[in-house]
Amino acid sequence: MDGMALGKDYATQECSIASALEVIGERWTLLVIRDAFYGVRRYNDFLVHLGIPRAVLASRLQALTAQGILEKRRYQESPPRDEYVLTDRGVALWPTLRALGLWGREHLTKRQLRIFRHAACGTELGPYSDCPACGTVVAVPDVEVVPGPDISRDPADPVSRALLKPKRLLQPVEVDPA
Repeated sequence: MDGMALGKDYATQECSIASALEVIGERWTLLVIRDAFYGVRRYNDFLVHLGIPRAVLASRLQALTAQGILEKRRYQESPPRDEYVLTDRGVALWPTLRALGLWGREHLTKRQLRIFRHAACGTELGPYSDCPACGTVVAVPDVEVVPGPDISRDPADPVSRALLKPKRLLQPVEVDPA
């Protein structure tokens, strides 16, 4: 490296992967997006589920909103409170997250924490979000996520506890305040 500092962007790279990394390549960003697929929408729910520093979360949510991956929606006026919902551009990241999750399970963790299945028939999805039973690619809203055999059955945070119940992707997670 000749003592050169690593640059903060990929300006010299003419490559679609480098362009994508400019948007989603920072630490924590893909986990924020993953949680949005699970139905996490509120700042505090992201915070407690991810264990992410507040300033980092605020920065990632702002960047993802600016890039059109998340949409900020007001859900309460007094005091003003917003939630973050995936846009079509964000939902288009599903195949990327699915592939990364499968790669991580196969090559790193060897643990199945969540199972993604076709809500209509209950069949576990293939690697390309295909339903082996129905012979179709399953649209994201028709994907149900259920706990896998290796997930903790007694998680500490309320978002993880809520995710122990089967739910469709993109549907708001229902967190018990307890």
